[in-house]
Amino acid sequence: MRTKLFIIAAFTATIAAPGCKKFPSDINVSPNNPTAASNAQLLTSSINYLPVVIEGISGALYTQQWAEKPYTDDSRYISVNFDFYGIYAGPLENLQTIINGATFNANEGSKNNQLAAARILRAYFYWFMTDRWGDIPYSEALKGKDNFAPKYDAQKDIYYDLLKELKEAAAQIDDGNGVTGDLLYSGDMDKWKKFANSMRVLMALRLSKIDPDKGKTELADAVTGGVFMDNSDNAVFVHLADPVNQNYWYYVADVQNRQWYWISKTLTDYMGSLQDPRLPIFADPAPSTGGYAGVPYGLDGDSIAKITTSKVSFMGEHVRAQNAPCFIITYAEVLLAQAEADKLGWLSGGDADAAQKYKASIEASVRQWVRNSFKGGVVNDVEKTAYDPADQGDTTGLGAYMARPEVAYDPANALQQIAYQRWVHLYMNGYEAWAEWRRTGYPVLTPAPNNNNIPIPRRQGYPSSEPNINTSNYKAAIQAQSSFGGKDDLNGRVWWDKP
Repeated sequence: MRTKLFIIAAFTATIAAPGCKKFPSDINVSPNNPTAASNAQLLTSSINYLPVVIEGISGALYTQQWAEKPYTDDSRYISVNFDFYGIYAGPLENLQTIINGATFNANEGSKNNQLAAARILRAYFYWFMTDRWGDIPYSEALKGKDNFAPKYDAQKDIYYDLLKELKEAAAQIDDGNGVTGDLLYSGDMDKWKKFANSMRVLMALRLSKIDPDKGKTELADAVTGGVFMDNSDNAVFVHLADPVNQNYWYYVADVQNRQWYWISKTLTDYMGSLQDPRLPIFADPAPSTGGYAGVPYGLDGDSIAKITTSKVSFMGEHVRAQNAPCFIITYAEVLLAQAEADKLGWLSGGDADAAQKYKASIEASVRQWVRNSFKGGVVNDVEKTAYDPADQGDTTGLGAYMARPEVAYDPANALQQIAYQRWVHLYMNGYEAWAEWRRTGYPVLTPAPNNNNIPIPRRQGYPSSEPNINTSNYKAAIQAQSSFGGKDDLNGRVWWDKP
């Protein structure tokens, strides 16, 4: 005991002695808990947020890819206001931090490549947001304490600036080190460039009714710049077979056993009538019949309670698997966009090229969903592997499907055919399917029945707290969008959604 007291006393005297060197100022800072993130970490965190926005349920319900059972509030358009704060405070803030950075670690990629990847991904999130809400804070957003009440920019201005950003970011990519922390392309900057140009193709086509001249110019330029060329180029977030990075729908359906979302009768009737080979991926067979039968869309609580669960199809085991892929932008989408552009005269290929790209898009979609993504009922990372055209073994049913007269390219009905194929292909990416339904009018959908004639939503309302925390700018945004009629509801049309 005396020895221990002596040691303590000696130690105390040492640190109290005059002239003793002070301890480092960071002695209480844990090296395992950094106060600042690297650009690679910021990029990873932002990419991790992609499934959060893409896998949201409202778009899939508005377009009747899915139906709700037993709860039908979203299907009956009761929810009006939706938050966007998480996107601003999460991925957009992270990406803006990269863009505003003063120093760049060369081990995380060349400066140009780090900036380009951040700009491309930031454009994706803003595109996603403006298509849901219309005018949103953009030019004055992400200023932190310098501006707590940013103005809302017009969607037209946002679109034009994002198209510029994507073109500049693609051109900014250099031959230096690829970015690290990249969960999409593992630092392959050629694929990032294709990602930017492919996104620009889809954005340009969104202008088909509101500004076709601008859309035509942007789309043709993006195609020339280089877009996706096969399924290996797809922008895909692959969930992992662990609770930290798992598919949200696995958590809902298999972990929590909440059987709330089912494939809709609208979609199963359409796909089933054509013997679409993607249907067994999208849905499970009904337990009591072994066939595919969707849940009627938008029924009220009493009516939906009468639907026998054993007679309808739950969301497919493949799409709800723990490590299922989340498709962000795909080769098939880009092909469909080019086919439509050919038909519109935006590209010079005419019906001949439109027919070829339409057929190729269906092949790419079927192989993405059936052939490449899922083998033996287990989801693998092989959806990034290009299909070998030399492999003629058609175990997918693709050949029979393509031979059906209703599926084969018809010049007189090509735009409708393209739109329906896009609707099917965009399963699990409901917000993008919803945007394309608003633009094209296809598929032809009937609103929820016996619902006071409330139409299918054409936008989503701003966050419910926005009138209180950004009052003047919120009010100005509502008034600036004339189609809103002074109301922040589900019925106003965003700028490009021209009747």
